[in-house]
Amino acid sequence: MQILEQQKVAAPPAPAVPGKGWRPRFNLLRWFSLASFFIIAVVALGLGYISTRFVVDESLERDSMLTAQFIKAIGEAEIRHARISPDRTIGEMLDPRLDHADSDINPEARASARFEFLDHVEHLPDIMLATVYAEDRTVVWSTNSELIGIRIEDNKELDKSFQMKSPVSTRYHEIDEERPEQRLLREPEHLFVENYIPMFNADRSKVIAMVEIYKEPVDLVARIQRGFKAIWLATLIGGAVIYLGLFWIVRRAAIQLQNQQNQLIANETFVALGEMSSAVAHSLRNPLANIRSSAELAQDIASQTAQKNIGDIINQVDRMSRWVRELLVSLRPMNDDFETVDLVLALDDTLSAFESLIKRSNVEVRFSPVSVPQVVSQQVLLTQILNSLFANALEAMPKGGVLTIEIDSSVPGDLSMILTDTGKGISKQQQQMVFKPFFTTKQGGLGVGLALVKRIMERFDGSVELTSREQEGTRVCLNFKVATGGAYGAQHSAGRG
Repeated sequence: MQILEQQKVAAPPAPAVPGKGWRPRFNLLRWFSLASFFIIAVVALGLGYISTRFVVDESLERDSMLTAQFIKAIGEAEIRHARISPDRTIGEMLDPRLDHADSDINPEARASARFEFLDHVEHLPDIMLATVYAEDRTVVWSTNSELIGIRIEDNKELDKSFQMKSPVSTRYHEIDEERPEQRLLREPEHLFVENYIPMFNADRSKVIAMVEIYKEPVDLVARIQRGFKAIWLATLIGGAVIYLGLFWIVRRAAIQLQNQQNQLIANETFVALGEMSSAVAHSLRNPLANIRSSAELAQDIASQTAQKNIGDIINQVDRMSRWVRELLVSLRPMNDDFETVDLVLALDDTLSAFESLIKRSNVEVRFSPVSVPQVVSQQVLLTQILNSLFANALEAMPKGGVLTIEIDSSVPGDLSMILTDTGKGISKQQQQMVFKPFFTTKQGGLGVGLALVKRIMERFDGSVELTSREQEGTRVCLNFKVATGGAYGAQHSAGRG
């Protein structure tokens, strides 16, 4: 409703000006969203990196171990196939320079075992280069014939495998041109693995040869890439779920804190309003009583024509006194007690109270009473709400207009009363402020009417909505809860508790 015209009293306090002693308001939601996003992102990236490294390391380590076991199994099989003594190892057969060093081994059997073994090594799947080193680090065989006869020095992985007597594996993504042993037969597409597999003497006390295998495990790389995708997708989804869950919790908490803060401010405002209203009401009581007494005395001696005017004065004084009492009641701390109120009957009573003012304002009221359920409220407070809304509507139409009252009960459990006038309306900016205590557009107004309406409606689980257009009118919708007897009372009390 148009609350009066051009008044700007009781404006909200001006915002604090940045300067000495000024602190910006702490935004819990913003800082939490930024901090939690950063922390969760760092943790998720760390977990993803650790997981992917673990998958790669374990997969390649497993592949290297299987390769070494396969190479040794081939060697043992070829020793048996060549009918060489089982006390001998394939490592002792790999250096062709020593074919005639052992008189107990037939050189042809020795060469046959070596040939079959190297043939199997050469045809291993995914192989890129295979090399055999003698104990002095000389290449005695290789799938790249250019390497045969070369002595490799300063190779840490090769030396480590000779000294530690255990397989050593290293992975690369690019060929090192400075290392002669990396003259691969083809360019790798992804990563490639270098495996050093030690070959022992008969009592396994000494490494007498070394098999070096360069391979690009295509199937393993594809599996690792799929594992990468699964890990990072799970990490992303998990991080997003955690972030959104925490954000939702903190957002709910921030909204609740903001509501509690607003409620605290509103309570303080209404306490101040109550004290002020109480002082004003006590100050008005005596003048109103004197006016009424004087009017009653004048009515006894007045003419027939004047008596009607004096009666109007007495009626209006009584009405003002009643409003003052109701205002004091409405500003008291509200309890959770509710009443079942007949909304249509309350509207009829309010229309009767405003009948003379409606006629003088040349306002047409359009209201068709219908049978509707009773609503949850308090009779005194509902009367205060309707008086405030009717007064605003009539003040918005000083030159006459149409006041429409509609009741909508189409939503189960709810009942809406829509009050529409054809007055001056208010701006969108003013609509955002109309429910703020002490904000008003009336000249000489206090700006408490609609604030009280909102407070009373929300107290009984209802709500109020206001829409308006300048020079077209204002629409106010009161949404009540339908009274359902004991069931609602129990639910209402539990909710308040």
